[in-house]
Order: sequence, then structure tokens, then C-alpha cells
Amino acid sequence: MKNEISRRGFMTIAPIATIGLLLNKRSNNWLDKPNSKFGGVQMGAITYSFRSMPHDIDQLLKFCIDAGVSAIEMMGDPAEEFAGKPKNPNPFRPQPRPAGAAPAGPPQRPQLTDEQKAQMAAYAKQVAEWRATASMDKFKEIRKKFNDAGVSIYAFKPNAFGANNSDAEIEYGMMAAKALGATSVTVELPTDSAQTKRLGDLGAKHKVYVGYHAHLQATDTLWDEALSQSPYNSLNLDCGHYIAVGGKNTKESLLALIQAKHDRITSMHLKDRTADGKGNLEWGKGDTPIKDILLLVKSKKYKFPVTIELEYDVPAGSDAVKEVAKCIAYAKNILV
Repeated sequence: MKNEISRRGFMTIAPIATIGLLLNKRSNNWLDKPNSKFGGVQMGAITYSFRSMPHDIDQLLKFCIDAGVSAIEMMGDPAEEFAGKPKNPNPFRPQPRPAGAAPAGPPQRPQLTDEQKAQMAAYAKQVAEWRATASMDKFKEIRKKFNDAGVSIYAFKPNAFGANNSDAEIEYGMMAAKALGATSVTVELPTDSAQTKRLGDLGAKHKVYVGYHAHLQATDTLWDEALSQSPYNSLNLDCGHYIAVGGKNTKESLLALIQAKHDRITSMHLKDRTADGKGNLEWGKGDTPIKDILLLVKSKKYKFPVTIELEYDVPAGSDAVKEVAKCIAYAKNILV
């Protein structure tokens, strides 16, 4: 019959089809699952690393796969927007800092006009009301979507854990984290000990760890009060910022801190900064003892994930996905 393909014809076509499948694997999210666990060390990335590339939840998943990342700390916006959070009238997408600028703290929003301030106050109330009744179904859908593609979510960082957020918002953030499959939420370390106690108590209620992140205020004892308040208060230790403090914060003291607090570290951020607090460089060019840190985590069999936080300037001709992939390759070369 004319429509029949002869055995010889099939054997001719089959290799071409196989080549096509192989070429398509990179573009098909679900055929080529990433694996960024090397030597027992789970390398991950905070999705803040992709801030220079605007994205929704599906684009974010593709970024993770293309970068070879199999575990993440997820920023709040893409997940919450997917779940139906009201649209921000003045959206703020943090951009990479200018060349030479020292990342001494969280990115700052530009000065708002009085009208914008009023809009944001009304928006904050609207979001709080939405969070109070938000279904967890969409977060569970995200979890399945990412898990099916080989990407797990170990931490969640929505803007819901501040002093001005209600208990209902904080509890929403923790429930969303659990729905995503995360074991911890992350937040900048509050200066008010009443707030760390509040977060720790709510963390205990929901069995969700609260990982506190620090910048240039990092010391060996900075987290001690929060840790004493609740077993669910923990460290989201940023090794790059710790080194950038300089002075008493040295390679040796950092490695000692990790060993002393390893059982209270729920996730770790890794970047390569200079000890004078100015540079944030491509991995291997700064003063953060990346190799020593990774080999310590490997040799001690610590279970917390090590998180790439891309903050150095993306070189011309590259993008955030390619740079995260470079960091993954750098770590793999050390750990395997």
C-alpha cells in the first residue's frame, strides 16, 4: 500500500526522528530534568537571581531547568501572582546594582510620590484581605508543576513577614510555603526581638522554620537571640555578606560559625564578595571561601541546601540563567 512505510524506509527515518528528539530535549521542560545535587550537597538558587529577566511562574520554571537547578528558594511574587494576588499599582522589580556599587542591604524602592504612597497603602490592605482567604490550591499546583519537572522548592520568601503584616498574613505565608513543599520561609532579620519571637511562635504553630537573612550587620552572635526564642527560628546564612563585613569576619570564623550553627541553618546563600565590602564578583574572583565552604558541607554531610544568589553584574552577551548555570558548574567541579 502507498501509505505503508517499508522497513528500510522506517530505519532511514528513525535516526532522524531520534536526532530531532535529542534536539528538542533542551526546550522541553519535562524531558530533561535538572540535577544540581553533587557529592551529597544540594545546590540551589534563590529566584531573585533571575530578577533581570521578568517572568511568570512558567517562565521561572524554564529558567531553573535551563540553568540546571533542581532546588530553589522561591521569591513571593511569581507564586502569589499565579495564585491570584491583586495586581500592584506600582510594581517594583529589583534590578542589578550599578557596576561597582556595594550591595550593602536589600534593594531599595525608588522614592514614592504622595499619590503612590496612598495607592500602596490601599494596595497593602487589599493584599492582606486577599491573603486572609486565599486558597492553597494554586500553590499546590505550582508544587506539582515544579516537582514534575524535577525542581523542588525548599524555601519561600513572600513579602508577608514584616512588623506591619498581620498574624493572618504571616500564617498565610507559612501555609503557602508548606503547600509549595518548602520547609522554611526566609526574611531579612528584624531589628525588633519582639518580631523574631512572633515569627518563631507562628513558625512553631505551623511547623515551618523561619530563616533569617543578614547583610553587613552579620556577626557570629547576631542570630543568638532569635535562636533562643524558638526552635523554629533559624539562619539563612549569607556567606558572601558575612565575608564582606571584614574585620573579625574571616574565612576561619565563617567556617567555625557554620560548624557551630549547622543544626540551626535551614539554608545558606553563596556569592563571592570582597572583604572590603565593595566587590560582588563572579565566583572565584572574590574573597568568599567558596571551595572551603562547599567541601565542609560535603565532608560533614550537612543537609541544608546551598543557594546561589546571583548579585554580580551579568557580563555583556550573557544573562542571569547562563550565569546561574556557570555557578552550578563551578560548584559541581568542586564537589564531584
